[in-house]
Amino acid sequence: MAKDNSKNTSKQFSELLAEVRSGKIAPFYVLMGEEPYYSDILSEEIVKASITEDEKGFNYHVLYGSDVTDAQILEYARRYPMMAARQVVMVREAQMIKKQDNFEHYFNSPQPSTVLIIVFTNKSMDKRTAVYKAAKSGGVVFESQTLKEEQVAGWIESYVREKSFTITPEASALMADYCGTELRKLVMECNKLISAVNETKSITAEDIEKNIGISREFNTFQLGNAILTKNSAKAFRIIAHFGTNPKQFPLVVTMGSLFYQFSGLLKFLAAGGRPGANSFSIASKAGINPYSAKEFEEASRYYSLRKTMEAIALLRRYDSMSKSSDRGEASDNDLLREMVSKIIF
Repeated sequence: MAKDNSKNTSKQFSELLAEVRSGKIAPFYVLMGEEPYYSDILSEEIVKASITEDEKGFNYHVLYGSDVTDAQILEYARRYPMMAARQVVMVREAQMIKKQDNFEHYFNSPQPSTVLIIVFTNKSMDKRTAVYKAAKSGGVVFESQTLKEEQVAGWIESYVREKSFTITPEASALMADYCGTELRKLVMECNKLISAVNETKSITAEDIEKNIGISREFNTFQLGNAILTKNSAKAFRIIAHFGTNPKQFPLVVTMGSLFYQFSGLLKFLAAGGRPGANSFSIASKAGINPYSAKEFEEASRYYSLRKTMEAIALLRRYDSMSKSSDRGEASDNDLLREMVSKIIF
């Protein structure tokens, strides 16, 4: 039953959420990791599945790690519920608990009528300890990871699709630029857009410009399009704009977006994509957003499979260079300009 950290946090989150909503409740949960959004949703759903609103008055206890010891938490956990089948003990900011040794014994023999939820914020339990090993074998341990920059646009598309809406690749790239990897912000802005376009069920770049105020002309998606079509004048105009706004357009985010676009092109070409082919059918076969089909069909006029792989290799090299002393005295904008020159020419 134990759940632990993996490369696919979103998949693990979905599986655990489905278990909870089906009524399969564990005696205790340890929710931890870099991304608090997942813990927020899971803890809320676990409470909802464990006790009713009427039962909360006497059977729902919220404690904070800065205010209690592990012994005090377990005193609550070992109590019996009042006029209910279960009680829930929620411990927030668990990383603030100075000593956690007493949890080991409880994890090995939990109170059956208690659902204990221990939430670490931006931290994780030490995996070398006996406490962690007991938690992993006796209950549910979920560890979240922050999205990588190149995963953000795809995450946005998945989230919007789950709400029965669609979003264009340009719109998802704009949102990724604006929100970064913080899921709480991403969800808030996505929900705002969903409410704004409720009747059309589709989110476009125009909707984002209208409702959030992000420029459609100077963004990483447009830079990627310019590179994919070898439009050097447009690409360097956008790069120059990025150079005057380095905080708004950090290189790490730009690299992530470009990697996402070139990875999509690689999948398109590997699935047989080429000029004049049925791009929508190929995009579906490759698992690519159909909105990107025409974009990649156009890009296939300029990039072969080999050239695309070379571009991705350059992206990886310059991304690594930007994070090391190999960059010398070059600024982020200098590195971006040099890399794009090598890709286009």
